[in-house]
Amino acid sequence: MSSENQFLAQRREKAQTLADLGVKLYSNSFKPADRISDLLPKAEQLEPQQKEEGGATYSIAGRIMAMRKFGKAAFITVADATDQMQVYVRKDTVGDEQFSAFKKYDIGDIVGTRGQLFKTKTGEPSLHADFITMVSKSLRPMPEKWHGLTDVETRYRQRYVDLLVTPESKETFRKRVEIIRLVREYLSDRGFLEVETPMMQPVPGGATAKPFKTFHNALNMDLYLRIAPELYLKRLLVGGLEKVFEINRNFRNEGLSTRHNPEFTMLEFYQAYATYDDLIDLTEDMISSVCEAVNGTMNITYQGTDVDLSPPWKRLTMAEALVEIGGVDPEILADDDKVISHAKGLGLKLEQQAGPGKAKTELFELLVEEKLIDPTFITSYPTEVSPLARRNEDDPSVTDRFELFITGREIANAFSELNDPVDQRERFEKQIAERGDDDEVHPVLDVDYIRALEYGMPSAAGEGIGIDRLVMLLTDSPSIRDVILFPQMKPEEKMQKDQTTDQLTDNG
Repeated sequence: MSSENQFLAQRREKAQTLADLGVKLYSNSFKPADRISDLLPKAEQLEPQQKEEGGATYSIAGRIMAMRKFGKAAFITVADATDQMQVYVRKDTVGDEQFSAFKKYDIGDIVGTRGQLFKTKTGEPSLHADFITMVSKSLRPMPEKWHGLTDVETRYRQRYVDLLVTPESKETFRKRVEIIRLVREYLSDRGFLEVETPMMQPVPGGATAKPFKTFHNALNMDLYLRIAPELYLKRLLVGGLEKVFEINRNFRNEGLSTRHNPEFTMLEFYQAYATYDDLIDLTEDMISSVCEAVNGTMNITYQGTDVDLSPPWKRLTMAEALVEIGGVDPEILADDDKVISHAKGLGLKLEQQAGPGKAKTELFELLVEEKLIDPTFITSYPTEVSPLARRNEDDPSVTDRFELFITGREIANAFSELNDPVDQRERFEKQIAERGDDDEVHPVLDVDYIRALEYGMPSAAGEGIGIDRLVMLLTDSPSIRDVILFPQMKPEEKMQKDQTTDQLTDNG
């Protein structure tokens, strides 16, 4: 019998013993009146070995995180959602029946208890129990106290245990909630309406990515999980909603990495009568202020690297960045054939139909992107790789677009919106005609979106911010899986099979 099965058997045996004693293993009658975080300050004010005067009693519920037994007494540590607290349980206080059952409780059990506040002689704020009961019996042992969940795969797969034993993980997700709340308040306070758009779409659009496909039986049609809400949000601009935003899930059928999860959270917002320059100012102010609210400072450390989020942030065109940071000769950038040859010479694989704009973008990703540590806005993206962005009026080969990079990662993508229906149709058709084997470019034209533009969309700017990546940055988390409660994982059976295959290969 494996050690895990042995522990399970022991726990089940204890559970049966408790049940035989008449203990309800999964009771629904205990209702705590107090939170541990509210009681600790009261107990802290007491002197060692002093009880709170007045005889007030408090009731709490939570999980047993530690236990020390001394014959007819015991100290346990109980944790609720707010904090943890020591509870002193004595046989002569709770009575023979309760104490007899209590002796069979385990670390991990959820209990309810009531008693008076006091401070031990060592100065530990505590609750002296006069009542204790089982709320929920734990049949699996908690991870060993001092090591917790050291295997990252197990932490991601069993997040419920990770949250129990890893305070840093719980703090990360508390901060995630706070970050999203602050972003929502920031935009709402500036007149943006929060809306909801379809997650199942007949035509995928708004980004270049491979979608997940499903089928609707009643409608007898294919549908796609959205890769971006962009085209629906811009339909709302046509409809007269001048400032809109959405914080919700996108789905992209792509690989897993420290930066990518097939299901992820995006913020997208659109503002009529604005330009991408306006969104640069808004983004800079919003992210820096959210950072200060969450961390108390705009100077943070990400994976050992100091990052200053204090405005103003650096701004470079893509061409300037390729020259100044990537070391590309300006003469190469000025010659379409040379820039394509240069990209291929560095080992970049370009589709046959790829032009100089695609080559410059690939060069940027190779030579520049990871070097952008402090926040930097990269502007003037080639029109070739920006099918939804407005052309720059002085140089139609580039668009009024920016991407924001921090710690070498793209955090935001924004542009002045293309609202010319004729130009938009031509770009869509060109993109479809030149898609080749690229399954991230969708072969169907979104005719309804073109129709919407034909009614007239006001000049506007829009932006998408990866919420998961922003949370990674502001919580110093190395992987996107650290900031998603339940990231996509390879099935356990397949994981074990792959590990066995790897071992056999290594031994062979």
